[in-house]
Amino acid sequence: MYKLITIAILFSVAAAQAAPADDLNVLIDDYWANEMAEHPLSATGSGVSDYNDRMPAVAPGDYQRRAEAAAGFAARLDTIDKEALGADERLNAELLGFILKHDITQAGFDAWRIPFLADTGFHTNFGYVVSSTPFRTEKDYDNYLKRLAGFPAYIDQNIANMRQGLADGFTQPKEILPKILPSFKAQITDSAEAHPYFAPFQTMPKAISKRRQKALRKQARKTLEQAVIPAFERLYEFMKDEYMPGARETLGAYELPDGKAYYTARLRYYTTLDDATAEDIHALGLREVARIRKEMAGVIKETGFDGSFAEFLEFLRTDKQFYATSPEALLERAAWIAKDIDGRLPGYFGKLPRQPYSVEPVPAEIAPNYTTARYIGAAKDADRGGQFWVNTYDFEHRPLYQLAAMALHEAAPGHLLQAALALEIENVPAFRKEFYPHAFGEGWGLYAEKLGVEMGVYQTPYDDFGRLTWEMWRAARLVIDTGLHAKGWTRDQAVDYLASNTALSLHNVNTEVDRYIAWPGQALAYKMGELTIWELRAKAERELGDDFDIRAFHDAVLNGGGLPLEVLRAQIDEYIAAAKLEKK
Repeated sequence: MYKLITIAILFSVAAAQAAPADDLNVLIDDYWANEMAEHPLSATGSGVSDYNDRMPAVAPGDYQRRAEAAAGFAARLDTIDKEALGADERLNAELLGFILKHDITQAGFDAWRIPFLADTGFHTNFGYVVSSTPFRTEKDYDNYLKRLAGFPAYIDQNIANMRQGLADGFTQPKEILPKILPSFKAQITDSAEAHPYFAPFQTMPKAISKRRQKALRKQARKTLEQAVIPAFERLYEFMKDEYMPGARETLGAYELPDGKAYYTARLRYYTTLDDATAEDIHALGLREVARIRKEMAGVIKETGFDGSFAEFLEFLRTDKQFYATSPEALLERAAWIAKDIDGRLPGYFGKLPRQPYSVEPVPAEIAPNYTTARYIGAAKDADRGGQFWVNTYDFEHRPLYQLAAMALHEAAPGHLLQAALALEIENVPAFRKEFYPHAFGEGWGLYAEKLGVEMGVYQTPYDDFGRLTWEMWRAARLVIDTGLHAKGWTRDQAVDYLASNTALSLHNVNTEVDRYIAWPGQALAYKMGELTIWELRAKAERELGDDFDIRAFHDAVLNGGGLPLEVLRAQIDEYIAAAKLEKK
């Protein structure tokens, strides 16, 4: 009898402890299902095919519905007893809470009134979706055609949103729009076959009969020529004749309606730090710029160059030895470096992902005002792996000495390992595999660039100066982003500051400054995250001494997926404590 009572008590305790976990799991499932339904393009990128036949609804009422849903999920999360959860569940709850908190905060600024940045936006993002959509069956093509048919409404809703932004004074600055406008015009082609959205119909699976292939192609041509391309024509005319003339004359985010609160919310979201301020970040940036300049001086001395810092930058920008002779040569060099890095990874990582990646040029229609490089991830069961994009536009001004840092950041061990390993995490909710806190993600990419020194990736002093240029680029971002948005800097000030401190080509300098103007706060993520990771590594090395294992440390950083910086601190503290215990 006593044993039965004891078992009953234990069962009751276990049931009581399980209830909050069950509530949390139901909440997470509901949240993720809502996310996929509300964001069908993201769902496709995540490998969820249930919504491959539709475009997102982006009218103001749709954003209000999403904000109300986020508030509802947050309220449900607040009712769950976190102390009754296990460690894994508490982490899931904390991460979901971070997402919901910032979703609710951002919703208060109606940022849907500015649906595009300097190098990407609602008008270009569908290209990513095309590459991640499965095209294996006739149903896949039918769904895609339905999605294309919904494209004009999506364009028109965004035009209406931007008109509201014009009325409210909530627009992109007029000063940067001339360079962005070509990305809108690039979506207008003379024929359906010339449009990138027709690409899936160029080569179709043999499982689909020739008759059906012909019919599907015919429908695609009709939809593109009669609906999609005319919608892009309307959009371009609106941007040229209405948006550009009516856009705001000011530059920084502080000049927007409720701009100071808006920028503060953005920088705290991108840095993941609740107490971050523009003033503190600006001062940190100035200190980092001064430190890196000293390192640069040492590398210049190593090259034997006899001249000033400015003269060395001019030498790097103008000497033909540092530049590729063709787009193909630039891609080939990037690919060689990437494969060289791949071979060095086992010495620095205990776990490597299964997903491979390719080296690809940035699509021509977006390349002119696009950033230097980017990693494009893929779903775990996608038909292809990730893509390391290299911008070959204006290749004559894209220096070879920056390719090593670029590959380390965008491919391996940067975003590839980060994204692909997150897909392989076991026994976590789906949102954890997709969660991308910018300070963690971009901080890891920048950390990977410097890790390349230990890995032996940089072959010449010029390569190492290229690495320092990229680190300086990110340190300068702390100064420039806060300068532009909080301190009243002009665009010329920002261009001069970046050009005088880095060996970036002047084309890249101008492209990057426009990016910071158009995307307040995001540029702060890189340095804030990288400095935190190096700080945590120094702590682990100090406390573990000879028992420090670089592979175990990197696994501890990456194997839990994306984390806000304060959560990452707690995770590394746990790793250190466990490593100490293991050695006792």
